[in-house]
Amino acid sequence: MDVQDTTAACHDAFAELASPACIQDPYPFMRWLREHDPVHRAASGLFLLSRHADIYWAFKATGDAFRGPAPSELARYFPRAASSLSLNLLASTLAMKEPPTHTRLRRLISRDFTVGQIDNLRPSIARIVAARLDGMAPALERGEAVDLHREFALALPMLVFAELFGMPQDDVFELSAIVSAILEGLSPHASDPHLAAADVASARVKAYFGDLILRKRADPRRDIVSTLVGAHTDDADTLSDAELISMLWGMLLGGFATTAATIDHAVLAMLAYPEERHWLQGDAAGVEAFVEEVLRCEAPAMFSSIPRIAQRDIELHGVVIPKDADVRVLIAAGNRDPDAFADPDRFDPVRFYGTRPGMSSDGKIMLSFGHGIHFCLGAQLARVQLAESLPQIQARFPTLALAEQPTREPSAFLRTFRALPVRLHAQAAAEVRVVVDQDLCGTTGQCVLTLPGTFRQREPDGVAEVCMATVPQALHAAVRLAASQCPVAAIRVIESEAGDDHCTNPGPTPSPADAERHAAKDLRNPGEHDGTI
Repeated sequence: MDVQDTTAACHDAFAELASPACIQDPYPFMRWLREHDPVHRAASGLFLLSRHADIYWAFKATGDAFRGPAPSELARYFPRAASSLSLNLLASTLAMKEPPTHTRLRRLISRDFTVGQIDNLRPSIARIVAARLDGMAPALERGEAVDLHREFALALPMLVFAELFGMPQDDVFELSAIVSAILEGLSPHASDPHLAAADVASARVKAYFGDLILRKRADPRRDIVSTLVGAHTDDADTLSDAELISMLWGMLLGGFATTAATIDHAVLAMLAYPEERHWLQGDAAGVEAFVEEVLRCEAPAMFSSIPRIAQRDIELHGVVIPKDADVRVLIAAGNRDPDAFADPDRFDPVRFYGTRPGMSSDGKIMLSFGHGIHFCLGAQLARVQLAESLPQIQARFPTLALAEQPTREPSAFLRTFRALPVRLHAQAAAEVRVVVDQDLCGTTGQCVLTLPGTFRQREPDGVAEVCMATVPQALHAAVRLAASQCPVAAIRVIESEAGDDHCTNPGPTPSPADAERHAAKDLRNPGEHDGTI
């Protein structure tokens, strides 16, 4: 479908999103949908909303204008559900439930899965990140290419999941290998062979979690599964094994591929826009702003996989959505709606600086984790993994670059990768300078980040001072690490190549399509990089 020349309505947006052109760059088509067909009816009868205001309203209207399918309606909305284990497991997940059942299940899981408990995992996540980067370093330093998707982006959420749920690492890696088959089988456009493959994979996952629950009940440890199966003396209500299995199955599906895809996209943003890396070298709010902007620009789940059933006839933009129709939302299109986010194709973390998670400075909601009663339960876990990863990657490998163009998975639902090859860019003449912000440093006593020949202690308060402006090459890595670990972000590292007065870091080689798009924009804005992804 050529969105430049299209004047007639698209016959099936789901099929178009699965096309090779949209797999590579879906945003021109999404823009066309927002402008010309914002309440799209696909060939299957599903409705698809693509404007931010409509998606936000649909999320909030769950329980009023929309509901999840009742168990008795499963066959109507999922004709293959009678014979599909995956579809039946999907129907039993928290995301498919409505109050009061949803309220009960959400309360039971949330009491043991709090923001505070996830934040307590930060040291463990930081340790896992450092270990994965240590494993990549020798090959990168030899000038070899490394698949960052496989070695880091996919491995990190697996290892965090293993720690959180008290599972052996080998078990998690085995299960993660079949998650993509389940996700592909749950897509609205999935073929019968795709669904059959998903059912085989779901049977393995279900059997594993059933056994895990039995083991945790017999021998509880300090992990979330042990806590969920344990008794709460202040609460007589408990999750049944079937309810817990469906929840674990849903968390497995939602926690691996989506987090890995967001890590991949975050690294690509670092490479494409080196002028924005300063967000990762300062305070926590700057890191959080960078993370939120990545989540907005590249929503890992393109559209909702969960049906929302219209409870009455709904007229929207001149289109009547009939009662009992299945309505989905195109999250990625809403995140790039210019009516919600100014200049939406520009990568600009400032729009989320100093705000609440997921809310822009203009008060608009980033939609990638949903909203309302079905807001993603694992949102904080994903955010923490990104916030702990990106500053370490920047500090450890400041000259990281693409070795070749990444390979995407051919999925309309998940905008994820098959491979993301990277290497270190040669910078033989790189110069590193360092400064310490004395106001930020304060009087905190002995500075644990002192490096001989670079920093000294100021007596008697122990505040760090710079001994030299330019750092010897042998200390470059140590200075970057010190800057990333300074608890008050007082250390600033300035990098440049010989003859340059500003930080340089070559990003990825653009594709021909990207080059054409950037060249066209450069004609409108000569001498200015427009930040378009």
